[in-house]
Amino acid sequence: MEENQLKLNEYLLFLQSFIHSPKNVGSVIPSSQFLATKMVKQAPWNEIKAVAELGSGTGAITRFINAQVSEPTKVLLFEMNETMRNNLQTEYPDFSCHPNAAQLVEAMKQENIHQLDCIFSGLPFFNFERELRDTLVEQIYKALKPGGLFIAFQYSLQMKKQLSEKFIIEKIDLVPFNIPPAFVYVCRKKETI
Repeated sequence: MEENQLKLNEYLLFLQSFIHSPKNVGSVIPSSQFLATKMVKQAPWNEIKAVAELGSGTGAITRFINAQVSEPTKVLLFEMNETMRNNLQTEYPDFSCHPNAAQLVEAMKQENIHQLDCIFSGLPFFNFERELRDTLVEQIYKALKPGGLFIAFQYSLQMKKQLSEKFIIEKIDLVPFNIPPAFVYVCRKKETI
């Protein structure tokens, strides 16, 4: 009963955030466990020492990241919504939470992290103005180690061209059991551009 109440609260918070700022949220409900599993299983967890999640929301993907990370792994979460960010900080006290993914590299410096092995993203990139999209892609590129992974979901294939400028798109999988259905991009940082 208590778990159902938590899930209901999570859905309501997500819906409220969507109504308040649809361009920043991108969906009316959190990501499904099918989507979260598809994303998180792409990472080589035995090699990961530092990871970030952009657009953590209510923690739908964060839960699956938490189940995979080992004790010394550093995890950075980024969420603009203050209520969601505070909830994440309470639920995952060992992870550091930050408000702005466009300041990813600066947040890494604050946490004394030089490079990330992997970045997960639930940000609705194509909802953003081109300048913000460019900034985010550049921050992700700078933050990743050579050959590091960028794993993101999108509701369309519109980001494929922009991502292919800085990343090798290894695969794009459709996850139909999500509302709405989503594409999971698995990208590797190009060594040189």
